[in-house]
Amino acid sequence: MQPTPPLTTLLDAATAHVRTIPGFYVRSRPHGFAAHICASPQNLCQVRQLTSTELMAQGMKADTVDSAQLVLSELVGNSVRAYGDHVPLVVEVYVTSHGVAVNVHDPDPGTLPRRRATPLDSAEAETGRGLGLVDLLAPGWHVRRSAIGKQVRCRVPAEPSWN
Repeated sequence: MQPTPPLTTLLDAATAHVRTIPGFYVRSRPHGFAAHICASPQNLCQVRQLTSTELMAQGMKADTVDSAQLVLSELVGNSVRAYGDHVPLVVEVYVTSHGVAVNVHDPDPGTLPRRRATPLDSAEAETGRGLGLVDLLAPGWHVRRSAIGKQVRCRVPAEPSWN
């Protein structure tokens, strides 16, 4: 296995093309990143791509990367549905000794995500399965209040290559 390049090099390379996008700021953190975004389809696409780039560089398997991207998309989507387009969010993705942490902070400490009774295999339902998918991919997710509102904290189980 080849050594992983320094995180700042990866982030610089991965975010070089997004530095001119309004509402998108990335900072490194150990084994991952924190992205401060103004929620939009373009910024979600960029943070998903950054997630893939960073997790692959950290030695995560493709299925773990896909799961982390799906969890991230569901959590960001829930925030946008609750608060509208352009809500300010902080998205953290980083590798831990137990898997991949995916945390999404939003500005409202009062509104908590709710699971709907929609079965995951429902052929008729068009919405309502997101938190059910998060339950499957990141069991034990939870919500806590934070300095900027609330934080939904998830961990996608995986074994990092540096364990």
